[in-house]
Amino acid sequence: MKDITVILFCYSNQNVLDKALQSLRNLAPRVKSVMILQKPGMSLQIIHEYEEMDQIEYLNAESNDAAETLNNRINFINSDYILFLRDQDYLSPSIDAESLNLPPEKKVLATSCNKQTVIQHPLLVRTSYLKKHPLLPGSQLPFEEALFPAWLSAVDHSIKSFREELIRQSRKNSSANQKRREEMIQKYNLEKVNLNAPSLSVIMANYNMEKYADTAIASCLLQSEQPEQILVMDDGSTDASYQQLQQWHDGEQVKIFRKQNEGKAKALNSLLPHVTSEFILELDADDWLDPDAVSTIKEQLLHLPKDISVLYGNLRKWKQSEGDPLFKGVAKGKDVSTKKGLLSYRFPLGPRIYRTTSLKKIGGFPVIAFEDGRLYEDVSVLNQLINNHGFKYHDFTVYNVREHQESITKNNPSSWNDFLKMLK
Repeated sequence: MKDITVILFCYSNQNVLDKALQSLRNLAPRVKSVMILQKPGMSLQIIHEYEEMDQIEYLNAESNDAAETLNNRINFINSDYILFLRDQDYLSPSIDAESLNLPPEKKVLATSCNKQTVIQHPLLVRTSYLKKHPLLPGSQLPFEEALFPAWLSAVDHSIKSFREELIRQSRKNSSANQKRREEMIQKYNLEKVNLNAPSLSVIMANYNMEKYADTAIASCLLQSEQPEQILVMDDGSTDASYQQLQQWHDGEQVKIFRKQNEGKAKALNSLLPHVTSEFILELDADDWLDPDAVSTIKEQLLHLPKDISVLYGNLRKWKQSEGDPLFKGVAKGKDVSTKKGLLSYRFPLGPRIYRTTSLKKIGGFPVIAFEDGRLYEDVSVLNQLINNHGFKYHDFTVYNVREHQESITKNNPSSWNDFLKMLK
């Protein structure tokens, strides 16, 4: 019975595509059709020896968003199952038409290559389940490679089965950039947890971050442990970012607000009355969190002394290119206990987790005369807090900083030295 539609997802090498097609021969009795989804600019072809395969279809990714294109096409697929192979994948020779199956109570069969960095991907999915639970659009993820692991992380454990070594991979790029991506993506494998720890909210101010804000919000929800609140203030954006953000508003965990443009400090202060948690994590609209950020932070908060008002760690830095961001390095934090140490810090101190009572006690983020509080609000608030409150550094890396040309700080002509003079 032909009950499987195969989707070959974004292959970039003709030889690897040929190997993937060759590996499907053992499944031929069950393969109803093969769909080859290509990115714009790619022109991989089926060579003659595979032309006898029935119903081979080419599909070009629209607007360079392969996931969105695939979601639209899946609604027209009528086979019982969809089998995914992507870029470097091909099926293990041990797989045949009889051995590839899903128990009746399961919806997804996941697998991984047996390598040092184990990243799970869906291999076989019931089509009806995928129609109800579509893939995340590319705009909601930091990297294209995160697409399938991120989707799989949201699948309930009770309806998911796992078998190793069902796929093989051709040799991949082993650059530092690729390894760092894999380290972060591997965290989507983590089991969901619910620590008996202090509560945590994420607050975010958005101004014209249409390209990146969805990724920031999605990263808060793709957590192994959920934050109690995600509060976002749109600071009078003139692009489409506010309209995009509204899709996330559920009135409970996620709340989206809007005000006239007055700068980041005032935008964040407008969120503070809505915060009900014990601690606050500040997230920039162009950055994103690792999938274990909330659980990692909460583990640190369990043992945080009561006289500490700010917890912080390391920053993983990326440079935005035309495609996926490129890894630049990890900026490791260090202990800061004085105002002099704070103002000489070699990069923005972060990620910043504030004790809510301490932040509210000083009136929130100071709106100083320099640029009317529109720049360096992080240093301004820390400069006030450090007078009477302790800071604590821990060596953890769960926050990703994106460097890009649209950055407000990058494009503002005001200098750091002028700001320091204003603080004195």
